[in-house]
Amino acid sequence: MFLSALFTQVLATLHLEFNEIGAVGARHVADALRNNTTLATLKLGCNEIRALGAQHLGDVLQNNTTLTTLDLFLNEIGAVGAQHVADALRNNNTLITLNLRKNEIDAKGAQHLGDALQNNTTLKILDLFDNKIGDKGIEYLADALRNKATLTTLDLTSNDIGDKGAECMADALRNNTTLTTLYLQYNRIQDKGAQHLADALRNNTTLIELDLFKNNIGNEGAQHLADVLGVNTTLTRLDVFLNPIQDGLRIHVEELVARNNLKAKS
Repeated sequence: MFLSALFTQVLATLHLEFNEIGAVGARHVADALRNNTTLATLKLGCNEIRALGAQHLGDVLQNNTTLTTLDLFLNEIGAVGAQHVADALRNNNTLITLNLRKNEIDAKGAQHLGDALQNNTTLKILDLFDNKIGDKGIEYLADALRNKATLTTLDLTSNDIGDKGAECMADALRNNTTLTTLYLQYNRIQDKGAQHLADALRNNTTLIELDLFKNNIGNEGAQHLADVLGVNTTLTRLDVFLNPIQDGLRIHVEELVARNNLKAKS
């Protein structure tokens, strides 16, 4: 009753984080959304909705035409829950931002999302921080970016991604024309992975921000990144801090990025 009354008014944003609403609460929220025509932002982080709760929300998202932001961080939805959300994305043409941080979706969940993104042209921001997707998971997302996905921001922080995953993403970046921001910090990318990314940046003219903070990139990988910055002038933020890179070389990379910033502003 309370939710129904709220949703029939002019409510545009609803915060219900940290309320332990569970799958039952998610079902009530979903039921209220069925007839709602005003809510644009729904934040349900840390509510233990799990896969069943994700199913309730996914079902209603199939036909919802007003929600543009959905935040489900830390809800233990797993790969099955990710599949329910992905199924909704195949038909939904309104959602722009999706936050699935810390949901243990793993590579299988990433596969469901990647497949769905091949048919979705409206989602722009996807946050998969700390989901254990690994190199296999990033492969599915890269396939989507290589084809029809229209994402502009992708957060893959802390996902156990190594050089193979970096190579998959690099292959996608060569021809992708939509992604402007890519977060890969707190992974295990080494020199070879950095080289793959650098090679891709020779052709990519869209990516503006690449975050490689706290990986395992050494001097060799940093040199590849420095070299490409002599060719690529669109990248205006590249974070390689807390990688085992010699201070002088790291500073050189930072100076090259700063130069790109000046060019972008002139």
